[in-house]
Amino acid sequence: MSQKDRPWLFRTYAGHSTASKSNALYRANLAKGQTGLSVAFDLPTQTGYDSDHVLARGEVGKVGVPVSHLGDMRTLFEDIPLEEMNTSMTINATAPWLLALYVAVAEEQGADVAKLQGTVQNDLVKEYLSRGTYVLPPRPSMGLIADVAEYCYSEIPKWNPMNVCSYHLQEAGATPEQELAFALATATAVLDELRGRVPEAELPRLVGRISFFVNAGIRFVTEMCKMRAFVELWDEICRVRYGVEDAKFRRFRYGVQVNSLGLTEQQPENNVYRILLEMLAVTLSKNARARAVQLPAWNEALGLPRPWDQQWSLRMQQVLAYETDLLEYGDLFDGSPVVAAKVETLKDGARAELARIDEMGGAVDAIEYMKGRLVESNSDRLGGIERGETTVVGVNAWTEGEPSPLVGEDGGIMVVDPGVEADQIARLDAWRTVRDGAAVETALDALRQAAKAGENVMPPSIAAAKAGVTTGEWAGVMRAVHGEYRGPTGVATGVSNRTEGLDDLRAAVDAVSDRLGRRLTFLMGKPGLDGHSNGAEQIAVRARDCGMAIHYEGIRLTPEAIVSAVTENDAHVVGLSILSGSHIPLVEDLMDRLRAAGLGHVPVIVGGIIPDEDADRLRAMGVAAVYTPKDFELNRIMGDIVELADPGGIAAE
Repeated sequence: MSQKDRPWLFRTYAGHSTASKSNALYRANLAKGQTGLSVAFDLPTQTGYDSDHVLARGEVGKVGVPVSHLGDMRTLFEDIPLEEMNTSMTINATAPWLLALYVAVAEEQGADVAKLQGTVQNDLVKEYLSRGTYVLPPRPSMGLIADVAEYCYSEIPKWNPMNVCSYHLQEAGATPEQELAFALATATAVLDELRGRVPEAELPRLVGRISFFVNAGIRFVTEMCKMRAFVELWDEICRVRYGVEDAKFRRFRYGVQVNSLGLTEQQPENNVYRILLEMLAVTLSKNARARAVQLPAWNEALGLPRPWDQQWSLRMQQVLAYETDLLEYGDLFDGSPVVAAKVETLKDGARAELARIDEMGGAVDAIEYMKGRLVESNSDRLGGIERGETTVVGVNAWTEGEPSPLVGEDGGIMVVDPGVEADQIARLDAWRTVRDGAAVETALDALRQAAKAGENVMPPSIAAAKAGVTTGEWAGVMRAVHGEYRGPTGVATGVSNRTEGLDDLRAAVDAVSDRLGRRLTFLMGKPGLDGHSNGAEQIAVRARDCGMAIHYEGIRLTPEAIVSAVTENDAHVVGLSILSGSHIPLVEDLMDRLRAAGLGHVPVIVGGIIPDEDADRLRAMGVAAVYTPKDFELNRIMGDIVELADPGGIAAE
């Protein structure tokens, strides 16, 4: 028997409402045995807006904690000694800024910055492909990733400056081969960017600081083999492409959150089993075991988990690590011909994708290609569930069951106090009032000059943090210097050849179009800052395949912009997708604007993670239909759109 392994880091992805409430949650979780922090930031913080920006309306504190300035970061980590903590921050577009705030707070605590341990995700490629919290165009974004890595190399050597994130790729529909290839292509793009930033002899050390953040789905044998494939492919890339001879710098170091995409609104108690099985995929194989694990809660398909729900997921990790004998043995799968064959198959598929991406010039130049592939793969995945080819218990099989006792009077979730936004804005106003305005302008000018000159932005960002600069001001400088970017949607608008099983719907669309005198036109909109576009893309793709004229301009549209698009395209039906919990204020604003523009007759449908009470409120506003994750049958939604476009014609038939 080999020496018993130490457990991986136990994390819970957490943050909500305010910095003070999130701090209390972190300290409570640490007291329960959590060994690392994983910070969730709200969407304004992720996309570089202050809490009082017009685009932040309804989004403050919803999917994470708002951090607008050094005071918020100071409160977030109050009484948590950062020199002793391992902190993961899921932040990308504003990663240099949040790391700067973290360093400033650590220095205030008297910490030795060189001893700080943790990770900033800092992966912008997957943001363009799946998550949508990008700000800048790809090239300057790659420069900022490299700035963080170069700074950490010299100043915070134990910090992981980038966490190549394939998690959201799988959420967007990636096959295991695509997840492997797209993540590894991203890692090589970053390392190629870093060449020349450090002496060539020091490059292996920089390679050794690149970490990964992956997803583990329900097909846990395939997922375990995928992780072994990741380990072997990364070792190969480090040796062959970058000449890394020291094996410790070639280690595939990764953290994981198991799959949230597969959690179901129907029979949500079954999600506990799903989470456990998915955790096994990244813990059973010693040679491919995660270094940090964070588990979703059973009720994340319903809304925001409560502290007890997060505790339950933490206890699941602790039982596996401390009560079982898993950590007492070597790798359980070495020598298995079944595992070896599956790993080789996955590696071959990933190498083929990597070769295609290299032919295109690398990950940055292949963003549009990869986005299109993900939309296609996700369409295939959803189609398999809809047709019953893929079984999902409680969704398309064994749907009859007893009501869940876990969903009590509070709906089984935590609801963010609607007063949080106003309180956060008041604190932001107070911060601006007491800071030294001249020092802020000096710091912003130094940041601007560094960005224009192509110098590393980390030192001036840390100085700006200490001067009292806000998140929106920092990002405003980056936007002014580098411009903004709208990523590809992956949704082709031409005539589709993916029409199998859609004959009746296509005939209905043709008939309604004839009665309307032009092609039935469906406009898909994503208001607010929510970048989870998978659902919106699939609705748009299916509408296209059914023969509708579709208009989908991607994420982060204001209600005003959506109303303009309705007018410009003379849409018959409008669909909105909002997954951040901000559906009430955003839909209310949109409905008011539609009526003011004389478009109150245009039917609006809304999809998202929407509690029943909120669905009733949306209908009272005039929304024609509300869809939640349980509404997985896209063809039924398409039928509803056809009927809404021409209710009189359908009734006559």
